[in-house]
Amino acid sequence: MQISCNKILITGGASGIGLGLTERFIQENNTVIICGRREEILAAAAAKHPSVITKVCDLSDETERINLFNWVNENHSDLNVLINNAGIQNWMRVEEDGFYDKAHEEITTNVLAPIHLANLFARLKSIHTIINVTSGLAFIPLANVSVYSATKAFMRSFTLSLRHQLKDANIEVIEMIPPALNTDLGGKGIHDAYPPVSDFIETIFTQLKEGKAELTFGMSEGSLKANNDTIVRGFNMMNP
Repeated sequence: MQISCNKILITGGASGIGLGLTERFIQENNTVIICGRREEILAAAAAKHPSVITKVCDLSDETERINLFNWVNENHSDLNVLINNAGIQNWMRVEEDGFYDKAHEEITTNVLAPIHLANLFARLKSIHTIINVTSGLAFIPLANVSVYSATKAFMRSFTLSLRHQLKDANIEVIEMIPPALNTDLGGKGIHDAYPPVSDFIETIFTQLKEGKAELTFGMSEGSLKANNDTIVRGFNMMNP
């Protein structure tokens, strides 16, 4: 991927991995648009990085996703990179009250939103790169976040197919596969003992510069190597 002189939309770009990507892409001379549900978080990111363009958008709402695309198409038709980063994680058990509602929210945000945005933005004439953020839990699920793990396994599978479908359109499809990092994903304090986002960002930018299509760090690197050879051989056989 060309890492400079792009116009990039990062969903969930005001916190966690999204904010780390926002900051680093700005350093690499890119124009960055971030969207999210919480206006105050977007405003804080813009105050820290005045060049950032913000857009309030609840990605769990289909109409708002369509409005986001229309807004980009009308005001930023030169956008060439979409990063599907926004996601939520619920620690829960299947027998709990509210499990289904939380599961529905996770599936909508983590699966339906990014595949809808891929569908919309793949039609944008300027687009040349789509990056989907999955997880090391796509390979081996953590039972306490069973639905989250399943959504990331879905997105890994979808990304593999999307890459194949869009190759003739000259749209590069990249999978970013973070392990557990020190963010507030799932709740404050849960991931405090894990590596900082900054270490992850440095590693994946090195891999972007190397032209890799699957970006890993720490434990996700080992999981990818353990699974990928068999998957790629089978995929290539089924999808000539």
